[in-house]
Amino acid sequence: MSSANNPIPLLDLRAQYQTIKNEILDVVHEVLESQYFILGPEVQGLEEEIGSYSTCEFAIGVSSGTDALLASLMAVGIKPGQEVIVPAYTFFSTAGSVYRLGGKPVFVDIDPTTYNIDPNHINETVSPSTRAMIPVHLFGQMADMDALMGIAETNDIFVIEDAAQAIGAEFKGKCAGSIGHLGIFSFFPSKNLGAFGDGGMVVTNDSMLSKRVRMMRNHGGKTKYENQFVGGNFRLDALQAAVLRVKLRHLDSWTRGRQENAALFRRLFTEAGITLPVGVDLSKEKGITLPIEKEQRRHIYNQFVIRAFKRDELKEYLSRNGIASEIYYPKSLHEQECFKDLGYKTGDFPESERAAKETLALPIYPELTDSQQERIVSIIAEFYTSL
Repeated sequence: MSSANNPIPLLDLRAQYQTIKNEILDVVHEVLESQYFILGPEVQGLEEEIGSYSTCEFAIGVSSGTDALLASLMAVGIKPGQEVIVPAYTFFSTAGSVYRLGGKPVFVDIDPTTYNIDPNHINETVSPSTRAMIPVHLFGQMADMDALMGIAETNDIFVIEDAAQAIGAEFKGKCAGSIGHLGIFSFFPSKNLGAFGDGGMVVTNDSMLSKRVRMMRNHGGKTKYENQFVGGNFRLDALQAAVLRVKLRHLDSWTRGRQENAALFRRLFTEAGITLPVGVDLSKEKGITLPIEKEQRRHIYNQFVIRAFKRDELKEYLSRNGIASEIYYPKSLHEQECFKDLGYKTGDFPESERAAKETLALPIYPELTDSQQERIVSIIAEFYTSL
């Protein structure tokens, strides 16, 4: 059978659904029979389970990962003109949420081995206007939280962990979301723990912040029609919560599947002879570099991201052979048109810009078969052999 007739998607949610279909249909039926669709017992149950899973005392279900960031920033009191330190290389909502509240995103370059914010560049950006920082645990591996929390404590600023891609990841035995003042998760369908639509969660061990987030998600009200703040409509649907409670029971086994696939990719790519040392100049050296898994961290592989010589041509070659891939992210945030008034320019954050030009995400979902991985590696090796 030709590869065109046997494509490999970037993510196969249909395959995942077939393994849990009956469980999902049962809980959806229960919600439909209850006619309780906004917040309620399913949301409360999910909050308790996510809180326990992430070792946080409090968890607040919200309508998306972006809204989790917004509610968290509102809870720590971000006001117009206040600065929030964010990585230059990540998904848009990290900085967009700050900007939307009138805050000023202050960009910092990334560590080229993990793609996470580089603590070595943060102190130079701290000012009297700095209110918070948002480290992003990109692609499923946590940032250096020891260094980041040290900087935050010294400068008396809040830390909001953007763990949208990192539920279940760990740093020195501590769970993503549990180290900063607040942590956020996204349940977008493509995430390791994905809903059947949008959804998110804020976690914290701070009771006061948890109360503020809980009010912010419901128009700033502590009780109905009594509003202490101007919040938003960030409520989580019961249907999404019910689906997520089923999926959460399988999350650790799915994570093991991703980790096993990552290990197999490492072996296959090494045997194919196309791997290069991390840090090599990929404008000159033919091949790929593999993701680095730091010591004392649990990497959950929301994505398996390689760096590649002739990245765009490789992506096109994979596509022609029926293999999906994705570029996360083709443009650094400081180069986005909507942030031009912040005064940044191309060249300000070289590692972020280099990652945008070189990185490519390959399929890594737990249902991916050994033969599919072998085919992916074979096609990539074939591409470089043909150059």
